[in-house]
Amino acid sequence: MSSLELLSAASSGSYVHVGVFHVSVTNLLIIAAMVVVFVLALLLPFPGSGDRS
Repeated sequence: MSSLELLSAASSGSYVHVGVFHVSVTNLLIIAAMVVVFVLALLLPFPGSGDRS
């Protein structure tokens, strides 16, 4: 097997098909992680923003 064949076989990934959208599983995991971080940024308080009396 040549190195080009190995590279071609290693680069083929799994895809999720939803309607007209085709997304690789790796990209879907990255998008999900970004959404989780975004939601956490909205919900968690800023450091040091406690009630100062």
